[in-house]
Amino acid sequence: MSRVRYDLQIIRDWIKPGSRVLDLGCGKGELLQQLEKHNGVTGYGVELADLHVTECIRAGINVIQGDLDLGLSEFDDDSFDYVILSMTLQASRYPDQLLKEMLRVGNHGIVTFPNFGHLSTRLQLGLHGRMPVTKTLPLEWYNTTNIHLCTFTDFEALCEKLSIEIIERQALTHSNKTSLGLRLFPNLLGEIAMYRFCKKQI
Repeated sequence: MSRVRYDLQIIRDWIKPGSRVLDLGCGKGELLQQLEKHNGVTGYGVELADLHVTECIRAGINVIQGDLDLGLSEFDDDSFDYVILSMTLQASRYPDQLLKEMLRVGNHGIVTFPNFGHLSTRLQLGLHGRMPVTKTLPLEWYNTTNIHLCTFTDFEALCEKLSIEIIERQALTHSNKTSLGLRLFPNLLGEIAMYRFCKKQI
């Protein structure tokens, strides 16, 4: 039996059984399948790519084809308990607006993204003066879909600006490992950033 990726296991642990879930940029629907099987959620996915939409339908996943850069106007306020955006924030044109939309349609948001502040990216920029290529950022600057790269510190500053309360944070390596060093220095040692958040209560 294949092991579940650790980042997906963390997301599963964050989501209460029986919740209503929206997975943005859901790809082939693997995460929703896991959540439906293990957490008993009812869920929808939003995906742009034709091939992935077809694969979701074949897998029995409720999927809507849509462009996240155009917002989530097809969903009413507070339609979901959790809205997930896994490894997609950095590819969106308007990440601040997308975070607002996530908390308009859902009570909680979960975001994961590659950390541009990781030690290896700093070294590549500092020593070679070139845009980094790493396991979490495998493409060259000219053919990557990533247009808004950020760090742990950048994301937390944006959350403060948008009155978003961070409930939980995890820092992982590309091999999905965590450690004391990652907890103490997430912006330096974390390759993947994971956040669970909600609106600040006024």
